[in-house]
Amino acid sequence: MEHTDSVVFGAAGFIGRSLVAELLRTGHTVTAALRAGSQDRLRTWLDGQGVDTAGLTITTTDIGEPDLALGDTVDGVRDVYNAAALMKFGLDAEVARRVNLDGAVHVLEWAARQPDLRRIVHITGYRAAEDGGTQDYGNGAYEASKVEADVLLRRIAAERDIPLTMANPAGVLGPGQYFGLADIIDNLWRGRLPALPGSADTFVPVVDLDYVVRFIAGLPTQPDTVGKSYPLLDATTPALPELIRLVADHLHVAAPRFTLPTALVRRLPRAMTHADPEALSFLSTDRYDTSESDVVALRLGVSHPPVGDLLRTYADGVVASRNGADAPAPRSGFRDGTWLVGEQVEPEYVLLHGIPLDSDSWIDVTRELDAPVLTADLPGLGRSASSPSMGDWMEELMAPVRTRPVIVGHSLGAWAAIEFALRHPERVSRLVLIAPAFLQQPPSRLTGSPIAAEVVRRMPASKLAARLGIPDGPAIASAVADLRRPGVAQRTWAALRAAGASRDELAAELVQVSVPVDIIVGSDDPLVEPTDRAVTTIAGAGHYPQLTHPGLVARALRVEQTSAAT
Repeated sequence: MEHTDSVVFGAAGFIGRSLVAELLRTGHTVTAALRAGSQDRLRTWLDGQGVDTAGLTITTTDIGEPDLALGDTVDGVRDVYNAAALMKFGLDAEVARRVNLDGAVHVLEWAARQPDLRRIVHITGYRAAEDGGTQDYGNGAYEASKVEADVLLRRIAAERDIPLTMANPAGVLGPGQYFGLADIIDNLWRGRLPALPGSADTFVPVVDLDYVVRFIAGLPTQPDTVGKSYPLLDATTPALPELIRLVADHLHVAAPRFTLPTALVRRLPRAMTHADPEALSFLSTDRYDTSESDVVALRLGVSHPPVGDLLRTYADGVVASRNGADAPAPRSGFRDGTWLVGEQVEPEYVLLHGIPLDSDSWIDVTRELDAPVLTADLPGLGRSASSPSMGDWMEELMAPVRTRPVIVGHSLGAWAAIEFALRHPERVSRLVLIAPAFLQQPPSRLTGSPIAAEVVRRMPASKLAARLGIPDGPAIASAVADLRRPGVAQRTWAALRAAGASRDELAAELVQVSVPVDIIVGSDDPLVEPTDRAVTTIAGAGHYPQLTHPGLVARALRVEQTSAAT
């Protein structure tokens, strides 16, 4: 029998895992009660957060069973936190009730049997306490089950004198949350949000994940919080249209100019609105009294971060992960409209991609380099907003950099690299040009046409990869996702045409570069113009050696060449 002071149900979930981490960091012994099969997921996440798990015990549970399938495996429990729930639209009513209603009652009754119980904290939605009453499951089983559970739990706790506190967080924003607001941001980013459902006064409140878990973890230490419900939200959250404008400005995309009543949106085809009917029930003009929550937060030393910063950081995470479809790159986000990944102040390498790729094309090379690296999507391409000048864009990109990095440009990226090396040779240790297109065979006329741009925009990732002679993997999938956003394919091929028209100019500028320059090409895509710069040829590679031969490219980047050709 394990002795623990805190038990967290739903410990592998978005809030639950962060609550476990907070309790462990503040000296608690914690039993994480999980569904079978979730143990490794929780341990991996905690390890990634650098959490000391010496005080952690993991046990399996099934809250659908009256005894939670725990038996006598836990002893000495003082505080019980229930973060277990099915948080999903489109749930079957019976499934939703089994977890969100019956399961919640089972946890409450199990907690009541613990002889040393100080508190049970039940975590539910911010609208649960407001709606109340019996719900119509035909309008959405998720919300209905949460509201019904709120009423029933409070009644049972009052009748049996169980020390229950309800925590009612609004839209919790943090890494790994792709629900609710994330879908709106994703549609905005992808150009699929011509109008907002709701009205000018629609209020969808948000709250920071760290605020939520610190508040919840501290509730049992506050005796006067028994029997109360605490809405957890940032009251300074702007109305939904203003919130979306703030995010749109950060992403450098157009915000919708109009709102549509939710009743009308419900009647429109979902293929047109991209809105889940259940999500529309959360669009309301209601406001919430947080005065009691604010008092408790003050006593616990918990405060909200600036809501604008929270929203911008969250939007970065939605874009970085393609709304949860991919693992987000560490330290990725927008700065003044440019998409950046990695070390922005002290990089050893700055990597600039070519067409039709984005900064994800460097992932394998970055792993091989094992050094601080900064990658960026070129202006107007990938995820970055347009810039009037490649040279000025490089100035802005490099402004925070305090090192003298190796600047690496692939194909079109060589243009930006050369421009900066000419302007600031004292800030560049070395220039490496990979497949510099201006020294290679010119592309066909069709390649740079609007027709080609539209063809490629519609092309499946596997077919585009085959056309380019590169692996069909994350890099090409990321590129295709970018090309399908409004305007990106057209800007990509406009940049290709502009680069083609500048071949002679770039060749002349390369001659003037005073810093060491190395060139890397594939044997299947050789130089056709003469150069006195050192050239490394990778056997079997084409125009994209960083994708087909990342290890060899990384090796060449690490070793400065001294001969004119190798």
